[in-house]
Amino acid sequence: MITAELAHFIGNTEYNDFPLKVVEKAKLCFLDFLGVSIAGSRTRSGQIMRSIISSNGQSTVIGGPRTSAREASLINGVSAHSLDLDDGHRLAQLHPGACVIPAALSLAESEERSGRDFLEAMIVGYQVTLSLGMMVNPSHRNKGFHSTGTCGTFGAAAAGKVLKLSEEENMNCLGLAGTQAAGLLESDHSGSMAKHLHPGRAAYSGVLSALLSQKGFTGARSIVEGREGFLNSMCKVDDTIQTEWKITPDESYHIAGVYFKNYPVCRHLHSALDSTLSLHRRYRIKPRDVVEVKVKTYQIAAEHRDYTPQEPEAIRQSLPATVALAISQGHLHPHELHINEDVLSLASKVSIECDPDFEALYPEMRPAQVMIKTTKGSFKDTVYLPHGEPEKAFSWDDLRVKFLTLNPKFDADTLDIIKRIESLDMNDLMNILSNYEDKNL
Repeated sequence: MITAELAHFIGNTEYNDFPLKVVEKAKLCFLDFLGVSIAGSRTRSGQIMRSIISSNGQSTVIGGPRTSAREASLINGVSAHSLDLDDGHRLAQLHPGACVIPAALSLAESEERSGRDFLEAMIVGYQVTLSLGMMVNPSHRNKGFHSTGTCGTFGAAAAGKVLKLSEEENMNCLGLAGTQAAGLLESDHSGSMAKHLHPGRAAYSGVLSALLSQKGFTGARSIVEGREGFLNSMCKVDDTIQTEWKITPDESYHIAGVYFKNYPVCRHLHSALDSTLSLHRRYRIKPRDVVEVKVKTYQIAAEHRDYTPQEPEAIRQSLPATVALAISQGHLHPHELHINEDVLSLASKVSIECDPDFEALYPEMRPAQVMIKTTKGSFKDTVYLPHGEPEKAFSWDDLRVKFLTLNPKFDADTLDIIKRIESLDMNDLMNILSNYEDKNL
């Protein structure tokens, strides 16, 4: 029974079970989450979410006051995802950090837990989220579900480990979370803010489930594998789905496979953008010289072909528009995703082709080839995995630069406190991190 196995794993996994490299990767994920969320709190969707805060509490709203654990997890989940810069996992096909970290963080603060307790809950939450994502995809995604919102709800519930729930309570917690799991890709690909709501709601539902189960509220004990449960209702249960969930102490934790993002756009566009920006740097390509741009990639990436996006949320889903912006600007900064007639004209020169050889490599790889024909010659570059994947890993210093690029007025030296998070109380840590100076907030 998958639900029972998950509940057992959540209740019986301890900090000392984690290899050092897993703990260090979790610290990188937290650093990345904070940098992206602080910047994300300044977006329109982040500001709207902060405007609904209605209660006092002990949990930090990034960029705002403290509130209840539930509200803090909801708002921070939206901020973490609103720039499309949060971490992800290419095989699970989802973004775990924006769901799991807000849940674990809000509960760790409200329960006055240590950084060690926080990391324990965070790593367990990532494991549950990513295991389910790899179990059900691509079938789940192909049915139109956004795995970040659905699988992420289970992972956020697992982060309720902060509450030291019994195995029975963990079973109920998962049952309650599973019946709230939601998120439709129509929200993503239509370029709406509803996409940002998915991880926020996942985090909220996870926290709510943990708090309710602690009080004796019951949930379905077979929510994952039951006849009308998650797999049978929201996924196609056939040979493409591994319907057993196992982990032994010598197996790798899936957080090791998490990637970090360079660009504030859908991950499926990143390989094409790496190629485009590489060509731009090497050959100093000017927009006025571009005759045509040909992009070959895999099917899901090729489907991102909106040639006239207007809102930032739609631009982040558009392959032709972001390639045109990369050529025009030589970079893709989250606060400079603006479309004008020149960019649209350049985007109209971008053709997109699904290459069968590239499609065969997906999802183990995410390949793209970009050919730019100019009045001065034709130039081509191919990328099989974008920067930030474990094979092209970001270091602490890389993520520190990303953090400070997004939040230039933050006290840089303060960030190193995360390296010793285990020895700190989470309330103290968040007090320190919240006392940064940024006039934009």
